[in-house]
Amino acid sequence: MPVINPLDVFLWTIRRNEKDVINLYNTLSPVMQLATGGSMLNFGMWSKEINEPLSAQNNLCSYFGILSELSTAKNAVDVGSGLSSPAVFWTKQYPELNLYCVNINYDQLLYSGIQKNIDFLNSSSTKLPFTDNSVDRVIALESAQHFRPLGDFVSESKRILKKSGLLIMAIPITTNTSSFAKLGILKFTWSSEHYSLDHVRNTVLSNGFQILDEKLIGNSVYDPLADYYHKKQRIIARSNSSKIFSICRICPLQVCFKNEGSFPEKNH
Repeated sequence: MPVINPLDVFLWTIRRNEKDVINLYNTLSPVMQLATGGSMLNFGMWSKEINEPLSAQNNLCSYFGILSELSTAKNAVDVGSGLSSPAVFWTKQYPELNLYCVNINYDQLLYSGIQKNIDFLNSSSTKLPFTDNSVDRVIALESAQHFRPLGDFVSESKRILKKSGLLIMAIPITTNTSSFAKLGILKFTWSSEHYSLDHVRNTVLSNGFQILDEKLIGNSVYDPLADYYHKKQRIIARSNSSKIFSICRICPLQVCFKNEGSFPEKNH
């Protein structure tokens, strides 16, 4: 376990440049792995039947794979791929799929080692190393909140997607009801960009996408996550990681977007 310097975490959270995000994840990822018992870094999608971290994380990956229509894709680019565990999960579910994990964090790309049907690329989300009109899907599972400016990522996605391609994001967002009072300390400790729902919508639309599907799933993510760790607080406290999850209950909603790569012929 790395030693966490609160001042470093504060500076990374305030500045939020690419180097800061790398340092933040390199420091806190082991804490989350210890707390969940796995190597996925998403917050999961919970239900009455799915009430522990690993199952919730797998459930979110499964849901996201269906939303992304990965069963009909030949290739997909996973941008901000973390420790690549979701990518490994998807290639097992969809064995004909070729996945490209793109991550600015080189250390994270090394984590999973060589994997069948997965290529690892060390690159920024705003400079995707693919030719025009070359991929079927661009996916960002709980990572696009770190991309800035978001418009550059969306524009790059539009460039590399085939005409019938899809851009899919699961992203924490703020809404019109996300006031300072409701966000509380999260206003200062939310270690990513605070993109609003309207901003995300306008960004994808202004770059030539159509929004085919939009689902607010925060109630299946943050509340049950906070409840779980509250109940397990004594156990988690022994590993010094309980504070990491203490603000989850006031996290903003999370939205899943599915955007079509280009307008249908009849709109041209």
